[in-house]
Amino acid sequence: MFTGIIQAVGQIDAITIIGNDLKLSILAANLGLNDILIGDSIAVNGVCLTVTQRNDIHFEAHVSKETLSVTSGLDKKQAVNLEKALRLQDRLGGHLVSGHVDGVGEVVKLNHLGDCWLLAIRAPHTISKYIAKKGSICIDGVSLTVNGIEQDTFNINIIPHTLENTTLKQLKVGSQVNIEIDQIARYVERIAEWAEANAT
Repeated sequence: MFTGIIQAVGQIDAITIIGNDLKLSILAANLGLNDILIGDSIAVNGVCLTVTQRNDIHFEAHVSKETLSVTSGLDKKQAVNLEKALRLQDRLGGHLVSGHVDGVGEVVKLNHLGDCWLLAIRAPHTISKYIAKKGSICIDGVSLTVNGIEQDTFNINIIPHTLENTTLKQLKVGSQVNIEIDQIARYVERIAEWAEANAT
């Protein structure tokens, strides 16, 4: 589990093709890898990956064909948002994030709004029903609050601190982003389905 509070921005600096999968080498000098063990999880642009090798400034992770097919941004050398897995004693500064991407969205607007930025993203139609005004959402691993939604497009206000300390500052119209919906939405839907199926 993660919180969506980005701890460092790293860099995918080597990609090795292994059949249909990829092995990534990620420069994470500012993340602090001394407490990371082989087998630990790190969220990379919102995708939960397992550490297979590491040294003081790099870690490696294997990315399966399935993961590549439902995410964006892991198949090229670029900056990535990084977060270590949540420990029970940690503060939950964002919201509960699993690192399991629900869909890939597209940036349709990024406008300066005073000191902040207004980001509009078109979500896949299959997951837009789970996105609610004032609800939590995770974009490329960053915990954010939905300001509003119309059909499949939702708006987010990004404060300067978030923009400066994540890869969101590199977004532009047409950029693809990983979206993870709030887990509560999944459970609410399941409870409603179960109640309807078992109504007497």
